[in-house]
Amino acid sequence: MTTKITRLDNGLTIATHAMGHLETASIGLFVATGARHESASEHGISHLLEHMAFKGTATRSARDIAEVIEQVGGDLNAATSLEQTAYYARVLADDVGLAVDVLADIVQNSVFDEAELAREKDVVLQEMASIDDSPEELVYDLVQARAFPGQPVGRPIIGTKESVTAISADTLREFLARRYRAGDMILSAAGKVAHEDIVRHARDKFGSLPPGRTERGEAARFVGGAGGLTRPFEQAHLVVAFEGPAYTSENYLAAQVLSGVLGGGMSSRLFQEVRERRGLCYAIYSSAWGISDGGMLAVYAATAKTTVEQLADVVTAELRMIARERPAECEVERAKAQLKAGLLMGLESSSARAEQLARHIAVYGRAIPAEEIIARVEAVTAERVRALAELTLAASRPAVALVGAGRRSSALAEAARQALSA
Repeated sequence: MTTKITRLDNGLTIATHAMGHLETASIGLFVATGARHESASEHGISHLLEHMAFKGTATRSARDIAEVIEQVGGDLNAATSLEQTAYYARVLADDVGLAVDVLADIVQNSVFDEAELAREKDVVLQEMASIDDSPEELVYDLVQARAFPGQPVGRPIIGTKESVTAISADTLREFLARRYRAGDMILSAAGKVAHEDIVRHARDKFGSLPPGRTERGEAARFVGGAGGLTRPFEQAHLVVAFEGPAYTSENYLAAQVLSGVLGGGMSSRLFQEVRERRGLCYAIYSSAWGISDGGMLAVYAATAKTTVEQLADVVTAELRMIARERPAECEVERAKAQLKAGLLMGLESSSARAEQLARHIAVYGRAIPAEEIIARVEAVTAERVRALAELTLAASRPAVALVGAGRRSSALAEAARQALSA
């Protein structure tokens, strides 16, 4: 077995996957805390904490943290999602111990210097400004808010200007102490790694982490609704979304296949009908996204302001067609092939392998072999895809968001929502 798992006495999980043909290693610390675990007054704190982890510890300055990894040719990064914050390092195999040391240092010994915090808040505000310049990001934030209104799941991960500005160094320290518990952490490594070495480094550097796990937070509730922004853009950006299966659902992979048939690539139904036959847009695609207790099937397209209604009608028609009549076997097999290829190609990367390994352990409590995942994909039939499309249309009120159609944005979004609900 190339995948091995060990749990320390304090609950920290160490997982490794050896990839003998590589000379590098990817190591990630995956913490089961993300944006959905924040209170209203903490909105954006997970993302800000991720930024501040690189801004100095008790023994290393921000520059020291960057230089100590880069002087051995490695790199450091981090990311925040709804359910997780991850800290990554990629290094040559001989420098794995250094990578574990740095990751342990930045999550346990950050000092949250006031001057650094003020500067990093400005950096986050600039990140918000870049989102405001991106209609595609704006429309996805808006559809998320309509799908999950009044819930942490429906809020932007980055926070707001007001919420981030109000976060203090003491608030960061309290959140870190409360949420970063050993039982909610997975140290995952892939590449040229020896499991025993990773365990030894982890026991040395993470062994004093407080044990236990934290509360999971309120359950996600897909509600639906419509909304639009009046800001002017050259195109109207539309997202229509339905409640989808959770990551843990037996229908999750079927939703991926449905998304592939609907809008996954140039051979998909929406690309062929909307772009190739009608010329209504340049970009159109669908996605199936899941978290531990919820999900969303969404279609995104950018079109002229005058053709939004026509575009929404076509999306509605294609969904209903799949729900009424099972898609052709060739369509389903093509979508399954795309899904399998994406999964397997991703696993050729040590970083992706380490991330998937951590996700599987967090969600399923075990590492799932690639062969088992492929078998689950193969088990998806055309009838399952049709039945899921029917359930998707019938089970929930859709969420629709529109950005870029000026003052008509909200009205057009509501009209599209009603058409999808009819």
